[in-house]
Amino acid sequence: MEFENMIKLIQTVSASELDSFCYEENGIRIKCGKKSGKTVMVHDSAENSAYCGGMNADGDVQSKDCADIASPLVGVFYEAPAEGEDPFVQVGDRVKKGQVLGIIEAMKLMNEIESDADGIVREIRVHNTDTVEYGQILFVIEKETIGEAAS
Repeated sequence: MEFENMIKLIQTVSASELDSFCYEENGIRIKCGKKSGKTVMVHDSAENSAYCGGMNADGDVQSKDCADIASPLVGVFYEAPAEGEDPFVQVGDRVKKGQVLGIIEAMKLMNEIESDADGIVREIRVHNTDTVEYGQILFVIEKETIGEAAS
């Protein structure tokens, strides 16, 4: 298969509702797949200790829990729905589980990055139009319990 035809095949599969596709010809195999923009990774990080389970300025141990929201794919990060519009979130914003935090464009597909927890945006580790890697931490969300949100 010629390179131009491979590109057309990949674009066609990307534009379709297929989750994955495999093509084999003359010993050459092409496999395409899509990933949901809702994938997140959660882990502890020493960098988050100021508000996520570390010590405060008085030396008291804090019991906050944070979620690191990571990129589920390689692509270009966008902080707003369109150029010139306000960003989805800013540091200090309170967010709800499932709320869109940003968008990653990959192969002309826009993938929404959603919060996996209710909480407060403590860090945004990327800038608008940055190229991001798979697994790269994009946001740090300080998780909130229902009682904390009411206070």
